[in-house]
Amino acid sequence: MSSLPLRIAILECDTPLPETVAKYGSYGGVFASLLKAGADALSYPGLTSSSGLKLSNYDVVTAQAYPNLEDIDAVLLTGSRHNSFDNDPWIVKLVEFTEMLLKQRRVRIIGVCFGHQIVARAMGVTLGRNEKGWEASVHAVDLTKKGQEIFGQNSLALHQMHRDIAFEYPEGVEELAYTDKCSVQGMYIPKRLITVQGHPEFDEEIVRELLIARHKSGIFNDEVFGDAMERVDKYQDGVVVAKAFLKFLLE
Repeated sequence: MSSLPLRIAILECDTPLPETVAKYGSYGGVFASLLKAGADALSYPGLTSSSGLKLSNYDVVTAQAYPNLEDIDAVLLTGSRHNSFDNDPWIVKLVEFTEMLLKQRRVRIIGVCFGHQIVARAMGVTLGRNEKGWEASVHAVDLTKKGQEIFGQNSLALHQMHRDIAFEYPEGVEELAYTDKCSVQGMYIPKRLITVQGHPEFDEEIVRELLIARHKSGIFNDEVFGDAMERVDKYQDGVVVAKAFLKFLLE
């Protein structure tokens, strides 16, 4: 897929918190910012933050809206506060849509966090709570040999915000990344799919808002909250991952 523009449908699997909504409008807006930064960093002819990308957003939670495959080149499944292993009607519909995508070969798939887990679920992998607990805020992510090739460096620093995981890699994917707490951090099939468990689209402001809200509501105890807040302002490789996403679409 080398023709421009890259027509990417962003499947919004959640609504951001108020400060993030005020700045970006939706998670589609958050990902638009990331992908545009990646386009500027990639230096690919005709692809910049102002040209070469055609992004569209679909609310798959409330509206349960989906794109026509004829109108797009790729689908990006966002993160979510919801459980990827639940059977709420909208989640089941999303899994079924992803299964349909996996059966065809033209429209490519990008999955991030919840989206990464949904892709794994659609490929038959069991999901659930991680007995090792939360990964939250910036974490070091180790890369496999293929991961180093895809991302162009030896490791990544990425924001994380999850306690749910895929317990194993689906058959037929190349393993990209792992951490001490989560061995399934990234998946890849050339010209088909790429996923990451981390949040390349998050920045300090977004994560700080999430951490404070989840601590206030009791989701994060003092220990998890304090540990995550110590790392919330650290450098992270979001644009590196965005470049990899775009290179994958241009393969």
